[in-house]
Amino acid sequence: MQTLEPAAPTRLQTRWIRRPAWDALMAFSWVPFAVLALVWAGQTSRLEWLVGATLIFSVSHQPLTMPLVYADPHVMNSRRRVFRLSPFIFVGLVLIGLQLDPVVIAVIAGVWNAGHTLQQRYGITRIYGRKVGQSDGTIEHRLLWSMLGLALVVAASEASTPDRIASAGLGGRNQRGLDVLTDAAPVAKYLVPVMLIVVGVLLVQWVRQELQAIEVNPAKWVYLGSTTALIGLTMISPLAGFVGYIGSHAAEYYLIVHNHLADRYPDDATDGGAPLGRAVRSRTGPLGLMVIYTVGIVALIWAIRSFGSYEVYAFVFLTIGGMHLFYDGLIWKLRRPEVARGFQIPAVN
Repeated sequence: MQTLEPAAPTRLQTRWIRRPAWDALMAFSWVPFAVLALVWAGQTSRLEWLVGATLIFSVSHQPLTMPLVYADPHVMNSRRRVFRLSPFIFVGLVLIGLQLDPVVIAVIAGVWNAGHTLQQRYGITRIYGRKVGQSDGTIEHRLLWSMLGLALVVAASEASTPDRIASAGLGGRNQRGLDVLTDAAPVAKYLVPVMLIVVGVLLVQWVRQELQAIEVNPAKWVYLGSTTALIGLTMISPLAGFVGYIGSHAAEYYLIVHNHLADRYPDDATDGGAPLGRAVRSRTGPLGLMVIYTVGIVALIWAIRSFGSYEVYAFVFLTIGGMHLFYDGLIWKLRRPEVARGFQIPAVN
């Protein structure tokens, strides 16, 4: 008679990306943006400043992807033709896009950015999971997307949402987009209960998966809990959720890249003498490089906004932004040994 072996109990293994304080800073980086939006509710001038500053901060992180590609021959050689041709392709696409209806551009850019931001959060979740040997993140991926979908339909279903957004100075060029949001409200109301059911089912599946895992990482729960709180806030206050969502995306990217550099480029033999590796190991170090980059990009943004036109500004940063979104999907793969090394996790095929 065959006897069943009792299942091994799930072990808690807290594995941080860097250390508790650093990870907490990253996980809750959305809070200052959201708190300011809530405190300044109804104060149009301050909200306009907050939204504008947050958007500039968000734009500032996008060019940071370029040296990760073009100053690392190993990355460049992995998709040489793609990385050589992409700038020309994106320039052409942006030039064409600028001739289209602004609403079309806004919808495409908004959906792509929302998805890209969520994918970054999913990627960070996978880092935590991989640190304890969790190789499958399918349920987490679906859960995050369903929560974002729920937040969007709840916000769209509220008749007051367009007015709240317009009160922060996001009317003007975006007014037609707000009209589209208003028109979507009747349909969105019917989708809310559907999305609630989807989120509930996926949440139950995720809990089961965690309970059945050999090892789980409580640090991942902290990050996912913070993400859930942010998405939940978006249902209550779309504007606060919006600035928290895009502001924390840039903050996370700065923190992740800074953390990643030293471990990814430990010595000349490991990184093959990549120019970026030599810069990281120079006297300035990763922090110095980040400071130099930040000063340079802020100066560039200020110069274009001060001396250029809206069209020039839109062209430059839509092009860089498009390349950033596209490249990030190619270079931040944990199965790549150099990427896994940067997060101190074992590489897998």
